[in-house]
Amino acid sequence: MSPMQLTENLASSSAPQAAHRGYDYDLVIVGGGIVGLTLAAALKDSGFSILLIEARVASAAVAKGQAYAVHMLSSLIFQGIGIWDKILPHIETYRQVRLSDADYSQVVEFSTADIGKTDLGYVAEHQALLEPLQEFIQNCPNVTYLCPAEVIASRYLPDMVAIDINVSGELRTVRSQLLVAADGSRSPIRQAAGIKTKGWKYWQSCIVAFVKPEKHHNHTAHEKFWQSGPFAILPLPGNRCRIVWTAPHEEAKALCALDDEQFLAELTKRFGSHLGKLELLGDRFVFNVQLMQSDRYVSHRLALVGDAAHCCHPVGGQGLNLGVRDAAALAQIIQSAQQAGEDIGSIQVLKRYEGWRKLENLTILGFTDMLDRVFSNNFLPLVLARRAGLWVMKRVPMLKVHTLKLMIGLKGKIPDLAR
Repeated sequence: MSPMQLTENLASSSAPQAAHRGYDYDLVIVGGGIVGLTLAAALKDSGFSILLIEARVASAAVAKGQAYAVHMLSSLIFQGIGIWDKILPHIETYRQVRLSDADYSQVVEFSTADIGKTDLGYVAEHQALLEPLQEFIQNCPNVTYLCPAEVIASRYLPDMVAIDINVSGELRTVRSQLLVAADGSRSPIRQAAGIKTKGWKYWQSCIVAFVKPEKHHNHTAHEKFWQSGPFAILPLPGNRCRIVWTAPHEEAKALCALDDEQFLAELTKRFGSHLGKLELLGDRFVFNVQLMQSDRYVSHRLALVGDAAHCCHPVGGQGLNLGVRDAAALAQIIQSAQQAGEDIGSIQVLKRYEGWRKLENLTILGFTDMLDRVFSNNFLPLVLARRAGLWVMKRVPMLKVHTLKLMIGLKGKIPDLAR
């Protein structure tokens, strides 16, 4: 998709009602990644005039080599938006999850029968989600997509937020009721607003790679825990798999420094022989992982969503899904406020979003942190305790179903879009 530019007069493309109230837009979303696009798409029929700002050209954003677990709740949200039928043909379904601890024989198997669904979740490469969302936004008359452009400064006034934007070297200013930061874990918008964060960087890094096994992956996702960290196998279209291999920093760097043959030999030891011989596809990458929770998700005329608000360990593939839920929740809150004649940028309205999402996100952050810490060690009492836990989970259906629902997003408040 080619980069999209704003018209000569930024205000001229906004809906009349926004201009009549003294605003150029009802809300401005900074960050045209998956979460920012999901929020804009969720508001397609809201009547809001929306400006979506992305710093990178669209083609560069699509080229980002990532893959994500898409949980059941996220798929329902995309269905509610009306975009799922564009996404589904390009992603892979998983119908079983196998949870294991190193060489311990007791493997916990989660299946569709546990929750009465045909699927448990999906795995999507970055472009399989981003491109349909970008195309969907082009057909939303209430959304102006500005890419590439950069926010230089924001001024939070009593009745509006004024946002200075650099568009191809030209400085322009727009006025909005609400500014939404969907600009990532290092969010300049969050930092400029003085919102602090708490958290830590893990002692681990993640290696990610694509492989093609000799045998079919059978629509099964694996989460294998080792002393050095979790090891996930996610099924992809074309009988490919995405590997997310967590290891201490120095070990991860050393693994990535190996040549392809040596790396594949080490990978096969972790992967196992259940799918036969592995073929390494493309490059492998390493990145550090962190846990982060913002002290506040909102302030006057500002809301944070996705990684701008929180980050978690990649175990369980929770990160993107939390952001998608943030977007659906915020869309619901501000639409309800608008229908009640309230100011969508007021702190009273935005606190409802924070009250909904902050504790739920913190629960998942704590859950992923606990999993990583409990399983990423060889302290004998803890090894015995966690293996006893797996033994019990395998034999107590209620516990297994509760854990599965937490993992795929079916615990907590469900957004209207997902109903």
